Amino acid sequence: MLNATDRERAATLLIEAERSGVPCQQLDRLFPDIDIADSYAIQKRIIDDKLSRGAVLRGHKIGLTSKAMQSTVGINEPDYGHLLDTMFYQDGETIPTDTLIVPRVEMELAFVLGKPLTGPNVSLFDVLDATDYVVPALELIDGRSQYPRRIVDNIADNAACAGIVLGGSPVKPLDVDLRWVAGLLFKNGVIEESGVSAAVLGHPGLAVAWLANKLAQHDTGLQAGHIVLAGSFTRTVAVARGDTLHADYGPLGSISVHFS
Repeated sequence: MLNATDRERAATLLIEAERSGVPCQQLDRLFPDIDIADSYAIQKRIIDDKLSRGAVLRGHKIGLTSKAMQSTVGINEPDYGHLLDTMFYQDGETIPTDTLIVPRVEMELAFVLGKPLTGPNVSLFDVLDATDYVVPALELIDGRSQYPRRIVDNIADNAACAGIVLGGSPVKPLDVDLRWVAGLLFKNGVIEESGVSAAVLGHPGLAVAWLANKLAQHDTGLQAGHIVLAGSFTRTVAVARGDTLHADYGPLGSISVHFS
């Protein structure tokens, strides 16, 4: 475990990497004793710094929701990050790549809460009851420390979250079987990835329940009005300047963005 000085130093390195677009060295190489508790503490320091500068907390993201992805980084549960108002883009918007380092895109479902959710013991049924609506989303992910990296780097780096795009058609959580929402992800007109939302822990709502229960360990919870990205049901697709991404969610509509 790291001391407060090292946690602050690690947070500063990631903040500067995001500002400059130049990745810092992997944290586990700079701080060999870093553990997962340190990583969440570093993430919180970075988020608190942004909040102190005027950003507004809009919700959370959940990552590593598939067993295959968890095994690649040596953990047995998802991780989470924060969503700030500065991270939101509109459907159809052009997203600048100037300070992005290794940008990639994933297809997800976003849960918009109408009621707060506070663990422990939050169930799937509690999530469905608390959710106002579910809407298609794209998550823009990036890495502000060098690759390859371990789970401690990913968590400290806000679970690799760099942005979110909402679009398509919102639906009430009981109006469709959320396990069977499927999607096709196109880059420049070519299908790069496809998937179905049951790949997220069997039901994307279970990821939201996991998050509420996880946050309870830190004496916090999910707030009414907040947005929760439930986790990707496709592999990541790399993007660069000039690319156009189009995500087709079938009956739930589509999302398109361009990168400049």
